[in-house]
Amino acid sequence: MNKKQIVVSIAIVAVMGYLYSLPVKGLIKASQTHDTAQAAPAGKAVSSVTVATVSEPAKAAIGAALSAKINELEGQLANAADDAAKLPIEKQLATRWDDVNQPAPAAFYYQAVARKENSFDTWLKAGNHFNDAYKITQDTAVTPAFITGAVEAFTNALKLKPQSLEGKTGLGVAYVNGGASPMQGIALLREVIAQEPDNVNANLNLGLFSMKSGQYDKAVQRFKTVISKKPGFESYFYLAETYKQLGQKTEAIAAYQKCKELMPDPVFGQRIDQYIKELKN
Repeated sequence: MNKKQIVVSIAIVAVMGYLYSLPVKGLIKASQTHDTAQAAPAGKAVSSVTVATVSEPAKAAIGAALSAKINELEGQLANAADDAAKLPIEKQLATRWDDVNQPAPAAFYYQAVARKENSFDTWLKAGNHFNDAYKITQDTAVTPAFITGAVEAFTNALKLKPQSLEGKTGLGVAYVNGGASPMQGIALLREVIAQEPDNVNANLNLGLFSMKSGQYDKAVQRFKTVISKKPGFESYFYLAETYKQLGQKTEAIAAYQKCKELMPDPVFGQRIDQYIKELKN
């Protein structure tokens, strides 16, 4: 699998994984999602999830050829004498995993680097990768570790740059994903929007959270804002899903068609065609 194929497959996993997490008729209400998250045995799950835990499935996804250099670097890291020797290897591993679009192992290595260097940029990278890993994973056993990692990373980033909108957005998303502080997370995202009304990441995530809570009219406006600034297949897909929930079939079909145009993948396209056919019947 080449890098382009990996980018496409991860994008599809993110969108389709979100869709498959929803009931056939209607969407999970926010309160239900939060209750489930709070009920998870977070302490046990977090302590047992390591970079090794997430690296093995990631290697299977990218194949032996792309894993070869990573295996070599892992061997060097295991033999490194101290933190000073480990740091450049951890940086290389973070970059290697980033290059093949595997956010989970990249997040752990960025976290390791950030804990040593305590730099804003690296904490931000760690947090963004943990949030991305949460977004695409189907394994609920590892999600508490991703949430904990994201909260740690963005909290430390904001200590260094308290006014960072990207840091506030990332922390807000992590809080809502975790379920323990959803309103605190929403408040952070709204604070970002108050300062920057067209912020793409904050609007996209507020749109997703509006979908989960059944506030479809609000979700439509959020996704339209995202599309006006940065049109992409993901935002068009969620806009189509929202229109479908509102019973606006014509608008949903148009959004699905635009989504298909922006994601020229045959498998994805077939699924979109199926959704359009269902709406026309």
